[in-house]
Amino acid sequence: MVQLYMKSTAVELVVDTSALLAVLLGEPERPALIARTEGAVLLAPGSVSWEVGNALIAGFRRKRLNARQVGDAWAFFERIPLRLLPIAVAKALELAEQIGLYAYDAYILEAVRTRRVPLLTTDKRLRAAAAGLGLEVWEATR
Repeated sequence: MVQLYMKSTAVELVVDTSALLAVLLGEPERPALIARTEGAVLLAPGSVSWEVGNALIAGFRRKRLNARQVGDAWAFFERIPLRLLPIAVAKALELAEQIGLYAYDAYILEAVRTRRVPLLTTDKRLRAAAAGLGLEVWEATR
């Protein structure tokens, strides 16, 4: 008897810093974001760790986070199974110039555009920019 096994293909999904921070910091969207990413392969530009670190320190400097919260959030971030993607920075910078985005946001959109996968973000401006480019955007709800 021959058995054929079909390899199931997990959904790939680009996540941005806003979605990651919402999970790391226990924001109200956290449960929906976790549910939405269950079983997915999470992708992000290689710059995402720097951006998360920068956001955590910004929260500390603004006294929204204490040192322990920063450390705990970073330790949790390091356990998230992210597949980091190389980005064509020149293309992303052109996109940033055309749409009026920061480079970090353009890196996310370039990742979505080149991988042809959905974007998961809580950032309204980034969501609108992605939709304007005809890219698929997932909401943080089921």
